[in-house]
Amino acid sequence: MAGNEAPLAENREFVWHDADFARIKALIYKKAGISLHDGKHAMVYSRVSRRLRDTGHGSFKSYLDWLEQHDGPEWQAFINTLTTNLTAFFREQHHFVVLDELLRAERHKAWRIWCSAASTGEEPYSIAMTATEALGSSGSFELINSDIDTQVLATAERGVYKTEGVKGLSPERIQRYFMRGKDSNAGLMRVKPELRRSMSFQPVNLIRELPFREPFDVVFCRNVMIYFDAATQREVLERIHRVMKPGGKLFVGHAENFSDARHLFVLKGKTVYERV
Repeated sequence: MAGNEAPLAENREFVWHDADFARIKALIYKKAGISLHDGKHAMVYSRVSRRLRDTGHGSFKSYLDWLEQHDGPEWQAFINTLTTNLTAFFREQHHFVVLDELLRAERHKAWRIWCSAASTGEEPYSIAMTATEALGSSGSFELINSDIDTQVLATAERGVYKTEGVKGLSPERIQRYFMRGKDSNAGLMRVKPELRRSMSFQPVNLIRELPFREPFDVVFCRNVMIYFDAATQREVLERIHRVMKPGGKLFVGHAENFSDARHLFVLKGKTVYERV
């Protein structure tokens, strides 16, 4: 293959060069902190080629040149295209057991919780269900939910899911927290307003300064750091540390380990850290 001028594969809709991947890799790192390794060529080609079709560009170079010359909504679409959103209700169940115990220990406290990677909403609503059950009618909580991907965040805020998507929940929880769709909405479930009243949604980019004034008691930042390199991880952990109360709990993904940041967080359980 002759440098950057030879395409990486035959029979593609668009010609694809090493240089295209390198540019996309640099741009998504700059804008979102996402670190793409070289094994992601096929994924990046597949996802970004959708943006070429939607914007009418005939090559990656043309699209990327245009993108870099404009400071408009296409940047958000570009970021949305390259984010990965894998989620489910009560995923990594042990975290919700810990959260339940934590909240029950101080039921009369007004809790502030941040779900920093809300995705399509299954995690935020799992947190809200846990908090509602743990605190009862006498407790109160504020749950702020964010994501860098505005498309999935809009889905989260709508709170509408296919019936098969909630099958992992108990019949009692489905009855308590969801409304079944009828007629044209048959096969869909909508989260009840009572569960949503303590929740808000807003786009947040973790590699920028965080927009919060009041500190949090609990932060969920699960399966996010795996997409960052070590330097970006440290910066994001420092930002999260600044918006948490001393002793606050940070819930992270099963593959994430922050032993190099003991001055910020100490391990207090299985992928649960305490803010120093």
